[in-house]
Amino acid sequence: MGSLRRGLDALYTAGGVVAAFFTIAILGIIVLQMLARWTGSTFPGAADYAGYCMAGASFFAFAYALNHGAHIRVSLLLSKMGRWRYWGELWCFAVGTAASTFLARYAIKVTMESHRFKDVSQGQDATPLWIPQSIMAIGAVLLAICFWDHLIRLIFTGNHGMREDLVEQSHAE
Repeated sequence: MGSLRRGLDALYTAGGVVAAFFTIAILGIIVLQMLARWTGSTFPGAADYAGYCMAGASFFAFAYALNHGAHIRVSLLLSKMGRWRYWGELWCFAVGTAASTFLARYAIKVTMESHRFKDVSQGQDATPLWIPQSIMAIGAVLLAICFWDHLIRLIFTGNHGMREDLVEQSHAE
């Protein structure tokens, strides 16, 4: 079980690393667009590419952030539940798991439809939409895996394995 745990944690960390690369790519695109303006040339589709990178950075960071307790959660309400806290956490993770699974399913479905119909973006770049949509779909699947992971851990161990908040993380380190 320890190797599965390490593998999942490595998967979430890899998602965080990919998100960081997308964030750096946004910076690179903006700098290139500025250089193009200063030299009198154009960078067609720069805003679209920056938007695709923003979606990639967001969706790949979701699982990493959830695994590290950095998402906005209902901890305040859960802390007031006393002995019913487990059931509140179970409900929250069940709803989050259902929503993220639904998102992942339909993100994959939309990506496949865009590929099938050869949809392209409406911007100057005319990028096939399945390319940026697949990035979003992979991130959504990663988030769903993370939710399932923590829901199953909560059911079988009674602990979801996430730190409560960032303040607790800073004290633990």
